[in-house]
Amino acid sequence: MELRIFTEPQQGASYDDLLRVARTAEDAGYGAFFRSDHYLKMGSVDGLPGPTDPWITFAGLARDTSTIRLGTLMTAATFRHPGPLAISVAQVDQMSGGRVEFGIGAGWYEAEHTAYGIPFPALGERFERYEEQVAIITGLWQTPAGGTFSFDGKHYTLTDSPALPKPAQDRIPLLIGGKGAKRTPALAATHATEFNLPFVGIDDAVAQFARVDAACEAIGRDPKEITRSVALVACVGRTDADVARRAAAIGREVDELKQNGLAGTPAEVVDRVGAWREATGVQRVYLQTLDLADLDHLTDIASDVAPQLA
Repeated sequence: MELRIFTEPQQGASYDDLLRVARTAEDAGYGAFFRSDHYLKMGSVDGLPGPTDPWITFAGLARDTSTIRLGTLMTAATFRHPGPLAISVAQVDQMSGGRVEFGIGAGWYEAEHTAYGIPFPALGERFERYEEQVAIITGLWQTPAGGTFSFDGKHYTLTDSPALPKPAQDRIPLLIGGKGAKRTPALAATHATEFNLPFVGIDDAVAQFARVDAACEAIGRDPKEITRSVALVACVGRTDADVARRAAAIGREVDELKQNGLAGTPAEVVDRVGAWREATGVQRVYLQTLDLADLDHLTDIASDVAPQLA
């Protein structure tokens, strides 16, 4: 079981805040530092100093960290054209020495599109664009050096692209996720190296992972080629008082967090992760870390929880 750190900077974080978290996670031995791709806060927080862009963030972290892997849950397909996005991600992969992981989704938060003048088509069109973007981005990266890539889709057309630059990795890991019952599993079966489910219950995860397996089998792919992961909010403390303090700091109730996330003492959290692993076969857990000032939270989980999951 691998633990990764997942942050939500739109809730209020500067680059320096994120760098402190990423370096703490790196030093503590976490597998990766991930962040969301949002341009507007959610809920009652002030969101100051304002949103940051993930691929600009990762360009900095590529140079300001050394070993930790870097990725998104999820880059929004609505925000960028696929060709320039493929260039940005490949460049950051080069800058990091091959540490990038690329999660991409269809985009869902209408208010941030309205706030920043980004078109927000109906769901059907968003998913069509998402499918085409995945095909284009992976196609550009996988085109042999010296070759060209063309694509003629409903929403995007590329003609004789040199398909440069190439990532440092032979294949950047591609994360796809979500709750869609048909098209999402089919897209994952075709392209994904990892399938992620954010903030769902065990029963829903079992059902969705089964759909992904079935979609793989339908095209002759071994389902075991796709890593299973979940994202869950983390609130861990060595005492009940520590748990309550950390829950209050993120505006959540302890009982709700224990039901829907990973909350409690280290022993309680280890048991909860064990239940997830036994029921779903999940191999990675992304710990949604909402209080970015509480770096001790990360180091406590690394010392008290992670060794028991090895």
